[in-house]
Amino acid sequence: LLNTEMAIWQLCAILLGFSVVSAQYLPNWESLDARPLPEWYDQAKVGIILHWGIYSVPSYGGGPAKGTFGSKGEWFWWEWQEEKLQWAVDFMQENYPEDFTYPDFAPSFTAELFDPDEWAELFQAAGARYVVLTSKHHEGWTNWKSPTAWNWNSVENGPHRDLVGDLATSIRSKTSIHFGLYFSQFEWFNSLFKADQAGGFKTQTYVKEVSQPQLHEIVNSYKPELIWSDGDWEAEDTYWNSTEFLAWLYNDSPVKDTVVVNDRWGKGCTCKHGGYYTCTDRYNPGVLQTHKWENALTLDRHSWGYRREAALADYLSMEELLQQLTITISCGGNFLLNAGPVHDGRITPIMEERFRQLGSWLTVNGEAIYGSKPWTYQNDTVNPDVWYTQNSTSKAVYGILLKWPTIYTVILESVKMSSSSKVSLLGYGPLSWEAVGDK
Repeated sequence: LLNTEMAIWQLCAILLGFSVVSAQYLPNWESLDARPLPEWYDQAKVGIILHWGIYSVPSYGGGPAKGTFGSKGEWFWWEWQEEKLQWAVDFMQENYPEDFTYPDFAPSFTAELFDPDEWAELFQAAGARYVVLTSKHHEGWTNWKSPTAWNWNSVENGPHRDLVGDLATSIRSKTSIHFGLYFSQFEWFNSLFKADQAGGFKTQTYVKEVSQPQLHEIVNSYKPELIWSDGDWEAEDTYWNSTEFLAWLYNDSPVKDTVVVNDRWGKGCTCKHGGYYTCTDRYNPGVLQTHKWENALTLDRHSWGYRREAALADYLSMEELLQQLTITISCGGNFLLNAGPVHDGRITPIMEERFRQLGSWLTVNGEAIYGSKPWTYQNDTVNPDVWYTQNSTSKAVYGILLKWPTIYTVILESVKMSSSSKVSLLGYGPLSWEAVGDK
């Protein structure tokens, strides 16, 4: 009996030990915000995000002729049927039957040219260390077969493919890239959400029946190492059950040790709670931040989703991309570049070219980016075209020039040299230098 009691006591002690470990993070911000960011994210530096859904079919944002610069293609449904913007109303009246509805676009979201292996190769060539696919945007369409989105998902409608699963498989089997998912908390026209909204978010029917089950689905089914939450701003985090979800994610989910999240988990959370901060779209403060952050920006300077009317001038040039990348990394951020694929699964040549150009630059200069950390100075004190990073291991300092010097001489004030200092140009070799004054 004594031995049996002792064995039971030991078993209980073991189980208690496991329960203590699994309950490491409590469902409150003080506990959740104390979780260290998994190291892989800061080391990765460069990522790609993809906005792909039913909005890729109309793929229209008005364009300059309509005076709609700033209109986003992925918001077409809202702009047409809620805001009733004239350019959107005119577009539908001129091109579609009178009784045509937004869900009628779904069969045309075909993805017949989508080759996830080709996408994986492109992202690797671009130098991306993580990729984030839109699992669901504000329209509510899911790019996987969700039981809570009957016939409004990519398996039962449109391409009849598990787009999330197909890309996740290719990314993991063909590359070493980390796979993540974007997820919109709210849905514009979901009747359950609108009912909760009408009641001042005092009920959580939509959260309990739609958004929370879907979040658990994508985590358990696809094991993303990054969750890019969005569409949270209308309600407090308590409505979304954000802290309860994150506690489960950090303690008990299949990605609990490696998953990274952003800061969009409810009204007032942005730039304050969560994992890394995004603060606003295209956030690039230009100065060193005390908390890890990310600059999520778009190749199409006006839209996250694909726009057929976009002109060449609407796309960021390679020089603009490198400026954004350099300043972001120098100030301690990560660089997340967006592309909007076409409804048939293609990534257009201009976007592919930008990705491959970025990858070519990183092939030569990547040691100044990947795994780097901010140096004592971010921007040179006399040369505004030079931004600095530092190698975390060797302590080597990198000065990234945004413009090629016209006289083949670069003057730097922030760098103090010694007789043993060496200067080299990545991809070329040693350079000569001389001190000016006490520098």
